[in-house]
Amino acid sequence: FHNHNLVISALTLTLFPHPFLTQPQSYDAVEPLDLEEFLTSQLRSGETTMMQELGDFPDDDLKVEQVEKECRTVRHSVPEDGLELDPHVRDCVKSYIQPWLVVSRRCQGDGWSAYSERAGLHKLLRKQTFESDFQPENTEKTVKSPTLADLSDDSGRTLTSSDFDLRCLTPDQRVEGLLAWSSHEELDRFNQEARQGNRHPELFALYPPADEEDAVEIRPIPDCPKEHTGDRILIRCQAIKFEIEIEPLFATMALYDLKEKKKISENFYCDLNSEQYKNFLKPHTPNVDHSTLARSAIFPITYPSPDIYLVIKIEKVLQQGEISDCADPYITLRECDSSKNKDKLEKLRGQAETFCQRLGRYRMPFGWATVKIMDVISTAAIDRDVTDSDSLKGGKSSSMDRRAQLPRRNSERYTAIDDQFCNIAAFKPATITISTIFKQEGDRLSDEDLLKFLSEIKKTSTPQRRIKIIPGSIKLDMSPVHDMPLACLSTELIPLIPVAEKNIRPVKEVLEFPSSEVYVPHNIYRNLLFVYPQRLNFVNRLTSARNITIKIQFMSGEDPAPSLPVIFGKSSGPEFLQEVYTPVTYHNKSPDFYEEVKMALPARLTERHHLLFTFYHISCQQKQNQSGSCETLIGYSWLPIVNNDRLQTGQFCLPIALERLPVNYSLHTPEKLPPQVPPVKWMEGHKGLFNLEVQAVSSVHTQDNHLERFFTLCHALEGGATFPLRVRDEKIPENKLEHELKLSIISLSSSSLEPLVLFLHLVLDKLFTLIMQPMVIAGQTANLAQIAFESVVSIVNSLHNSQELNRDQQGRNCLLATYLYWVFRLPDPPQDMQNTGSGSIPSAEIRYSTMGRSTAATVGSMLLQSRIRSSSNPDIPGPQMSAEDAEVKNILSAKGHNNPGSRMSTYVDVSNHQSPTGSTRPSNRKQFHEELALQMVVSTGVCRENAYKYAWFFFELLVKSMAQHVSHLDKHSVPRRSRFSDRFKDDITTIVSVVTAEIGTILVKQHKEVEQAEKVNISLAFFLYDLLSLMDRGFVFQLVKSYCNMMSAKSMSMPTLISMRLEFLRILCSHEHYLNLSLFFSSPASAPASPCPSISSQSSGSCSFQEQQRILGLFELSQEFKQQHYLTGLLLTELSAALDMEGKVQRKAINAIYSLLCSHDLDHRCIKPEVRAKVAALYLSLVGIIIDSTNYLDFTGMYTYEQWETQPDDLENVPPINQSVAMAIAGNPFNTLGPTLAADTSRHLLVCFLWVMKNADKSLIQRWTIDMPPSQLNKLLELLTICVSCFEYRGKQSTDKVSTQALQKSHQAKLQLEEALLRGMGARGEMMKRVGGMDRTVGQREHLRWRKDLTQWRQTNDRQDKTKAELDQEALISGNLATETNLIVLDLLETILQAVPLAECKDSVVGGVLKVLLHSLTCNQSTTFLSHTFSTLRSLVVKFGDLLFEEEAEQCADLCQKVLQYCSSPVDENRSQACATLYLIMRYSYSNASNFSRVKMQVTMSLASLVGKSSDFQEEYLRRSLRTILAYAEEDTEMQNTQLPSQVDELLRNLNSILSDTVKMREFQEDPEMLMDLMYRIAKGYQTSPDLRLTWLQNMAEKHNNRKCYTESAMCLVHAAALVAEYLSMLEDHKYLPVGSVTFQNISPNVLEESAVSDDILSPDEDGVCSGRYFTESGLVGLLEQAAELFSNGGLYEAVNEVYKIIIPILEAHRDFRKLASTHDKLQRAFDNIIQKGHKRMFGTYFRVGFYGAKFGDLDEREFIYKEPGITHLPEISHRLENFYSQCFGEETLVMIKDSTPVDRKQLNPNKAYIQITYVEPFFDDYEMKDRMTNFEKNFNLRRFMYTTPFTKSGRPRGELNEQYKRKTILTTMHAFPYVKTRINVIQKEEFDLTPIEVAIEDMQKKTRELAVATHREQPDAKMLQMLLQGSVGTTVNQGPLEVAQVFLNEIPADPKLFRHHNKLRLCFKEFIMRCGEAVEKNKHLITFDQKEYQQELKKNYNRLRESLRPMLERKIPELYKPIIRPRLENR
Repeated sequence: FHNHNLVISALTLTLFPHPFLTQPQSYDAVEPLDLEEFLTSQLRSGETTMMQELGDFPDDDLKVEQVEKECRTVRHSVPEDGLELDPHVRDCVKSYIQPWLVVSRRCQGDGWSAYSERAGLHKLLRKQTFESDFQPENTEKTVKSPTLADLSDDSGRTLTSSDFDLRCLTPDQRVEGLLAWSSHEELDRFNQEARQGNRHPELFALYPPADEEDAVEIRPIPDCPKEHTGDRILIRCQAIKFEIEIEPLFATMALYDLKEKKKISENFYCDLNSEQYKNFLKPHTPNVDHSTLARSAIFPITYPSPDIYLVIKIEKVLQQGEISDCADPYITLRECDSSKNKDKLEKLRGQAETFCQRLGRYRMPFGWATVKIMDVISTAAIDRDVTDSDSLKGGKSSSMDRRAQLPRRNSERYTAIDDQFCNIAAFKPATITISTIFKQEGDRLSDEDLLKFLSEIKKTSTPQRRIKIIPGSIKLDMSPVHDMPLACLSTELIPLIPVAEKNIRPVKEVLEFPSSEVYVPHNIYRNLLFVYPQRLNFVNRLTSARNITIKIQFMSGEDPAPSLPVIFGKSSGPEFLQEVYTPVTYHNKSPDFYEEVKMALPARLTERHHLLFTFYHISCQQKQNQSGSCETLIGYSWLPIVNNDRLQTGQFCLPIALERLPVNYSLHTPEKLPPQVPPVKWMEGHKGLFNLEVQAVSSVHTQDNHLERFFTLCHALEGGATFPLRVRDEKIPENKLEHELKLSIISLSSSSLEPLVLFLHLVLDKLFTLIMQPMVIAGQTANLAQIAFESVVSIVNSLHNSQELNRDQQGRNCLLATYLYWVFRLPDPPQDMQNTGSGSIPSAEIRYSTMGRSTAATVGSMLLQSRIRSSSNPDIPGPQMSAEDAEVKNILSAKGHNNPGSRMSTYVDVSNHQSPTGSTRPSNRKQFHEELALQMVVSTGVCRENAYKYAWFFFELLVKSMAQHVSHLDKHSVPRRSRFSDRFKDDITTIVSVVTAEIGTILVKQHKEVEQAEKVNISLAFFLYDLLSLMDRGFVFQLVKSYCNMMSAKSMSMPTLISMRLEFLRILCSHEHYLNLSLFFSSPASAPASPCPSISSQSSGSCSFQEQQRILGLFELSQEFKQQHYLTGLLLTELSAALDMEGKVQRKAINAIYSLLCSHDLDHRCIKPEVRAKVAALYLSLVGIIIDSTNYLDFTGMYTYEQWETQPDDLENVPPINQSVAMAIAGNPFNTLGPTLAADTSRHLLVCFLWVMKNADKSLIQRWTIDMPPSQLNKLLELLTICVSCFEYRGKQSTDKVSTQALQKSHQAKLQLEEALLRGMGARGEMMKRVGGMDRTVGQREHLRWRKDLTQWRQTNDRQDKTKAELDQEALISGNLATETNLIVLDLLETILQAVPLAECKDSVVGGVLKVLLHSLTCNQSTTFLSHTFSTLRSLVVKFGDLLFEEEAEQCADLCQKVLQYCSSPVDENRSQACATLYLIMRYSYSNASNFSRVKMQVTMSLASLVGKSSDFQEEYLRRSLRTILAYAEEDTEMQNTQLPSQVDELLRNLNSILSDTVKMREFQEDPEMLMDLMYRIAKGYQTSPDLRLTWLQNMAEKHNNRKCYTESAMCLVHAAALVAEYLSMLEDHKYLPVGSVTFQNISPNVLEESAVSDDILSPDEDGVCSGRYFTESGLVGLLEQAAELFSNGGLYEAVNEVYKIIIPILEAHRDFRKLASTHDKLQRAFDNIIQKGHKRMFGTYFRVGFYGAKFGDLDEREFIYKEPGITHLPEISHRLENFYSQCFGEETLVMIKDSTPVDRKQLNPNKAYIQITYVEPFFDDYEMKDRMTNFEKNFNLRRFMYTTPFTKSGRPRGELNEQYKRKTILTTMHAFPYVKTRINVIQKEEFDLTPIEVAIEDMQKKTRELAVATHREQPDAKMLQMLLQGSVGTTVNQGPLEVAQVFLNEIPADPKLFRHHNKLRLCFKEFIMRCGEAVEKNKHLITFDQKEYQQELKKNYNRLRESLRPMLERKIPELYKPIIRPRLENR
C-alpha cells in the first residue's frame, strides 16, 4: 500500500494506517428488512402489474418429482416371480427399481440457461464492416516503376499531373437532409432514433464469458447413477479356418490381464460350424435358442493396461487319442492337395461323425491363440500410432477423463497405466487375422499355465517350450462401442435397448471382472455365480479312470429331480441347462480344468441349495460287449451354497465319496459330514482331491461381514424375526439385540471400502431410517438416532478421505453428492412393530400420543446425558473441552440450549403455529429435518468436527428433506413463516453460527487448511441459498447478516475476509429470485418529474437542491439502500472494499458483479425495457464506485494522444517514454495510487458500467450528469475514453500485425492492450487444465451447458488451431461487441450533450465530449458506429460550433484530421459520412464563425501529415471525397451567393495538388532515395506556407528514422527548427533566440535554404498561419532536442554540441535549470563518446550512381552521390539498385555497367536502362586538410568527391607499368553531406590525367606512407606489418617496387620534361627503402620465437632489394643539381 493516500469511495470512509487490520467502519452488515412483512404489505399496495408479476417468488417454485430410472434393458432385471423374498433382497430390488426423487426449483439456472442459447448467436448478428477487415474489390495493385507513370499510355491519364481535374470524377452518394433541421431537438430526436435501431439488446451475449475459475456459484448436478461400464470393445468372430475341415469346432474367448495375473472377463462362447457339422451333434442338442447364436461380444475394460490379452480357446468333440494325435491331420494334411487326401479326409469325417453321435456331449481341448488388445488399438488409434514401447507420458487421452466417474487409482500399480495409456474409446475399427494357433498341451491346461505362456510370449513373442503350431487362422473384427448396436443381450440375457425389429444375430455383453476395485454403487439386480473346477488328483488311485469329466449341477434338494435349469448354456444350444460336463483330457489321471460354469442364483437361497459334482470316466472306444452308456461313475462331491446364511465363495478342496450319498448330506459340507450309518466310503480316506473356486457377482449378497450383520439386525427390528436370532455362528437373544445393533452400526465404517460403496445407497437409507424410528425392542424404546447419525458422519468422513474416490470441484465426494441428488428420500414413517415375545404394542400413531411430553423430555435428558458421556463408545469418558468446543458451547448456551430438558425435537406439534385460518391436522410425526438438525447441534468430539468439516452433505440432506416436507404441506394454508418450528429455526441459527465460527477459526489459526475453509464457506452459502427458497426469507437474511458480522469480527487479513465474503455473497446472489430478494421493483427507475418542462428551456435553477442531492445520492451506497436491497448492498460494499486490495481479490469482486449482471442480462424474465431499467437502477451505486475507481483501471497505453500533446509530433522517433513520465507530461491524473486492475478485469468492470448505462433510465442519467460536479463529470468522460479503447475491435488479423487500417493507430497502446488482454484470457486455459477434463456437462437442466460450446467467445491467442469459420464467427461477435459498447458510450455522450445548456461551464463539457468522440475515431470502428458518430459530430458543430472554433484550436485541428482520415476510407459509407461532416465544418466556420482560413489551414495540414505518414494511404478514395465535398458546395442553395463555393473550390484544388505529389510518392514506395527526393520537392513547394513545410520536414524525418538514417532525420529537424527560428525572429527580437537560420550554419551550411521565409510572403498576424504548436519557443527547443538525440544515435556527437549551443541560451533565458542540468549531462555524454569512440566511428560510404536511358524519364543522364551506411561494399548497393529497378523494368531491360569509364550514349541500346555505380572518396584540397583534423571533420560537410579510372592509350584499362595512365575525376554536389536526403545531385565534374611515371610516384608514396604508419603505431600490429613488408621486400612481388625502379629509374629519361618526375620518384624510393629498414627492425621485436627463420628471410630479402636499388638511387640527374636549387618541388 505504500503511503499513498487511499482514495476510497464514500462508502468505506477513511481507513487507518494498516488497512489489513482494521475494517472500514461501515463494513458491518446492516440490519435487513423483514422481507416477508415487506412483501405482503408492498404486494397488497402494489398498484403496478410489474409488481404483481415479479414481486414474489412464483407459487410453483419448488418441484419434488419422481424421475423414472433409465433402464438399459427392455425390462428391469428382477428375481423370478412367485417367490416370497427375504427382506434384504426385497430392499435391494426395491432400491434398484424405484424411481429417483429429484428436488429442483422451477427457475433455477434460468439466468444461465440463456448462455447455452448463445451458441447460435452468430446466426442472428449483422456483420459489422471494419476498415481493418475491408478488402476493396480491386486489390491487385502492382508495384509501379518509379517514373513509368509518365510513360505508361495504357493508364489513359497520368495521375501525376497536379492539375488533375476533380470534376471528371463522379461524387459519392450524399447524406440525406444534411441541412434540413428546423430545431436542435428535432435533430437530436432523429439521431436518437437512428441510434436505437438494430441494436443488440443483450450486451453480455456479445461478451466472452468470464473465467470459470471464480464461478463458485456453479454447483454441478451430479451424474445420474448408472450401472458401471468400462470402455467397451466390440469383438466379432469372422472366421476360424484350418487347413482341413472335418468336424465341428467350438471357440471360447476371454480377456486376461497379464500384469494383474487375472482373468478379467467371463467367457464368450461361439462357433462358426456349418449346418453339415452342426447336424453331427443333432442328437445331443434338442433345441437351439436364438440367444446362443451370437458371434460378436462386447468386452468392457475399466482399467486399460498394455498387458491385456484376448485368449481364444478352441475345443472339439471328444474322440479317441491324445490331443497331439487328434491335431495331427490338421498339421500334416492340406485341403488343397485334395486329390491325394480326398479319401483320407472322407475317412476322417466319417470317424468324426461317429464320435459326435456317440460322445457329442463331451469336449476335448484342441488349440488356443491370443492377441494383445493394446497392439490392435494403438495401431488403429485415431490420434497417433503407438507401439507398446512408446511411453505416452502427457498424452492422456479423452477417455481417461471420460471415465471421471471412476476412481483415479493412486496405488502404485496403476501409475503405469497412465504412462502407457492407449485410447480405448477412440480407435479405428480394425480386422485382425491371427495366424499362430498353438496346440493345447494336455498337462498344461490351467489358467496359471496360460498366464505363463502369455508372459513368455510378451518377452519373446513365442512360448519358450516348443509348442506345436496348428496351421490355420482366426479372423476377428475389433471396434470401439459408442452407441449400443442393435440386438444386444445383457449378461443375464435380457435384451438391451435398442431392440432389433428383425430377428438378427444377437450381440452379447460380456461381464467384466475388473482387475481392481470399482467404486460405483450397485444399480441393478444382478445375482450370478461362477464355478471354476480346477484340478483332480487321482494319481494314487489304481483305477482305470483316465478320461475324466465332471458333471456339474445346481441342486435345490436331494432327490434327483431338483437340479435347477440355472446354468447358462454355451453356443448353438439351449439358453439354460440343468447340467454341464467339463472337457476331457485323454488319458490323464490328474487333469487340469479351465472350465467356467456360470449360473443364475435364485433370489431366495435355502440351506438345501448346493452344487453337486459327479465324476465319470468316459470310454472313447465302444467295446463290443458294451452297448449302452459310455460313462463309468467314479464318485461324487458337493458344496452347500449357503453356510450360516452366507453365500459360500472362494477356493475349496473337496473329498470325493465313492458311493451313493447319504440322506441330508446337503446340510453339511463334505469335509464336516457327521459319521453316517452305513459309513460313507471316501476316496483316499477323506482326503481333499478336487480343487475348485466359486465366485459370485451379486448386487444382493454383500460378501462383507460387517454389512451383512448390520442388514440382518436391521431386518430383525422390522419384525418377523424369530429370537434368538442367528447371525453367522452366534445366536442373539432379544434383550441383546439393541446392544448388538449398536455395535454393528458402529462397525459399519470399518467394513472395507468396496462393499461399502457398492451398497452405499442401501446403507445410508437404513441409517436414516434408524435416525427417524424410535425402536421398540423387547418392549423398551431404544433411540438409535445418535449412534446412527455418528455412523453416517464416519462413513461420510471415510469416503471423503479415500484416495480412490473422486471429488467434484467443490470438494464434494461424487458418490455422496449423487446419493443426495438422486437417491435420498425421506424415510418411510415408522411402521407398527410387532416383535414376538413382547406382546403387541399400540400402533405408532397412538403410541405417539400416549407418550406424553414429560416422558419424552425425561427420555431426552437421559439420552443427552449419555451423549455427553461419550461420542460413540460408552466406555470412554467424555473428552476435555477444547477452546473451539467452548465457543460452540457459548453459542449453544446463548440460545438456551444447554438445558437438555428444554429440548426435545422428537415430536413437533405443527398446530402450535397454525395460521389462524388454516386447520391442518396436527401431526405428531417426528420430522427428519428436525432430528437431523438436532443431531448436528448436539454432536460432540470427532463426530462434531467431521459433521462440520463435511457440512455440505448435511446441508444438502437438510435441504432435500425440508423440500420434501414443504411439498407435503398444503402451501396455501401454511404461510412461509410457519413452515418450520421455531425450535428448528434456532437449530439452524446455531448450525450456521458454528460453521461460521469454524471457518473463522481455520482462517485465523490453520493456514494450511485455507482450502478447507473455502469449501465449507461455499457449502454454507449454498445452504442459505437453498433455504431462501424454503424458509422465511427475512430469517435467512438475518443468518446472512450474522455470518457477515461474525466473519468481520475475526482477526483475519482483509483480502482473505473479502475473498470469503465475496464467494459467499456471489452464491447467494446467483439465486434465481435474487431480483425479488433484492426488492428491485422498489428501486427508483426514473428521474423525478423535474419542474423544468424541457431541458433546453435552460431553467435548471428550478430544480431544488434537495432534489439534486437525492439524485446524486442514488449513485452512492447509502445505509437505506443497503437495508432495502440487502444482497446487492452487501455485494457492492464488498466490491468497493475489494478495489483497494491486491489483484486477486479485485478480480474476484469484479467477476462476481460481472457474472451477476450477466445473468440479469440473459434472463428471459428481464426482457422488457421497464424491468431492465428497474434492475439497472439497483446498480446505480455501482456506477459511482466505478467512476471513483477509474484510477485503478489498467489502460497504460490508452492516453497516447494526450501524452503527445505537449510534445513534438514525431515523438515516435524517440524511444518510448517511460509511462509515468508521459502521464506527468500530459498532466494526466492517472499516475494513481493503490493497486491497478489487470486489463481483463478492467474490461469486466467496464462492461458492467456500460450495461447499467445502457439499461438505466435516460432521464435519470441525464439529471445525474447535470447535477454532478465538474470534476466528477471529467472522471466520467475519462472513463468513457477508457471504455472506447478497451473494447476496440481487434480484427481478424489481430495476430498478424497487418496494418490495413488507413488510420494511423496510436502505436503502443494497441499492442500493450492486446498483449494484456490476451494474457488475461490465458487464465481460463490454466483453469481448464486444473479442473481436469472433468466433464462438467451435468444433469438435464444443466446450469452450464455453455461451458463447452462457447469457446468461440474466447479471444484467445491460440490462433493456430482455429478453423476459418471459428475465426469468422469470433470476428463477427467481437465486431458486434465493439459496435455495441461504443454506441452505449455515444448514447451517454449525447445524453450529456443534450443537457449542456443547463451546465455551468459549457465549453469544458463540450470540449470533454469532443475529446472522447475524437478518441473513438482513432480506434478501429465499425461503419455502423461511425455513421452515428459523424451524425453526433455534425450536431455538435451545428449546436456548439462557436465554442469549438473559437476556443479549441487544438481540438479543431484534431477534428479536421480525423474526419479527413475517413474521407480516404475504402468503405463508401464511412467516406460519405466523413464528407458530409467536413463540408458542414467548412460551411459552419464560414458562415457562423467566419474563420474559414483557420479551417482551410487545418485541413491542408491534416492532409499533408496524413499523406506523409501513412504508407497505405489510398488517394483515389480521397479524390472522390474531395469531389463529393465540391458537389455539396455546388448544391448548397443557401450559400450560392457567398464566397463559400469559390473558397471551397480553391481549397480543394490545393488539396488535390498535394494528393498528386502523394501519388508519385506511392510509386516510389520501394525506392527510398526517389521517395525522399519527392518528399523534399513537396516540402520545397511549401516554402511559402511554413506550417506545411514543417509538416513535410517532419514526415521526412520520420521516414529517415524508420530507415535508421538518424543523421538525415536529425538534419530534417534542424531545418524545421531553422524555419521556426526564422518565424520567431520576425515576431520578436530576443537576444537569446537564434537570428533566423544563420545561427544554424555551424550545424550545416545547407540550413540557409530556410531563410526564404521573408516578410513579403507571410505576415505573422494572418489568421491560421504558423498557429501550430511548434511555432513557439518550446516547440523550437523540442525540435532541437530531438535533433540532438538523433545526431547522438547517428554517432555525430560533435553536431550534438552545436545543436545545444542554440538551445542553451533559450533555456538560460527561461531559467529552466532542470533542463539545463539534463542538457549538460547529455553534452558530457556526447564528449565522452567522442573520446572513447573517436577513431572507431564509421560515418558513411559514398558512391557515384549514374542513370542512362530514356526509360528513366527525368533521371536520364543524371549523376548522384549516394550516402550509404558505414561499411557498405559496392556489390551491396549495386545489388539493391539492380533488384529494385529490374522489378520496375524487367530483368532483361536493366543493365549494370561494371566499370567506371565514361559512358558513351551512342553505344547504348535505347530500349534498355543502364546504371553505373562507382565508389568515391571525399576529396579535399591541401589547404582544406589543415582545418579538417579529426575523423569527424573529414566526414562532415562534404561537397567534393573523387574517383580514379585506370586506362592505357591503347584503350584497355590496364597495361604494362610504362603505359599505365590514370584519370582522376572530382565531383561537386549541390549540397553538403549530411543533408536532409541521402543522395545529392552532382553539379560539377573536373577531370585530370596522370602519366605512367606520375602513377608510379603516387603508388610509391602510398606504400611508403602505409609502412610509416604501420611501423610507428602506438600498438603495432605484427600481422599488418608483415603483410606490408611481404608486399614491399618479398622477392616474388609482381610489378613490385623493384620492377617499378627498373622500368622508370634504370636510365635517365631523354625528355627533359620528365627529369623532375624521375628525380621525385628516385627520392620516393630513397624514403621507401629507409622505411622498409625501420619496418624490418620493428618486426624483429614483434615476432614470436617460431618466426625466427621468417625474420631472417625478410632481412635477407630486404638487403637484396637495397643492393639492387642502390645504383639506381645514387644516380642523380646533373642538370637538376645546378647551383640554383628550386626551393619548392611541384606537387605533381
